[in-house]
Amino acid sequence: MAVERIAGHVTAVCTSEKTGMRKKNVGQGCLIEGFGIEHDAHASGATHRQVSLLAQESIKKMQDMGLDVHAGDFAENITTSGVDLLGLPVGTKVRLGESALLEVTQHGKTCHAPCAIYHQAGTCVMPTEGIFARVLAGGSIRVGDAITVIED
Repeated sequence: MAVERIAGHVTAVCTSEKTGMRKKNVGQGCLIEGFGIEHDAHASGATHRQVSLLAQESIKKMQDMGLDVHAGDFAENITTSGVDLLGLPVGTKVRLGESALLEVTQHGKTCHAPCAIYHQAGTCVMPTEGIFARVLAGGSIRVGDAITVIED
């Protein structure tokens, strides 16, 4: 029997029109099953990396280094608070809000070319602290929505 626990909440929902750009916090969005977040350049359904998540706590690390960075600046789709993202094993299911359901597919990523943030600080949190997921069930999400971890 699956156990569900509220682990945190959504602090930003971010999209961009083109890849390679910082994303803008648009406050709400629609996750599309098997595709990604509506109106986002990275949404394609062709990969297991349909949606990216990064903790606000990770962004704060960069702010504490003196960088003026905010939600979306690391090209993440969903910024979270209160969730140990890296503590969620690949395969974990996570509900956002009432109906959207994600499955964690990857921890971190390899950056082929250092981003502007890396050049400013000598490091970047997205490759080591961000996670990726596929959309198992679509639905509307917005800032303030609960993040529920489903454990089998």
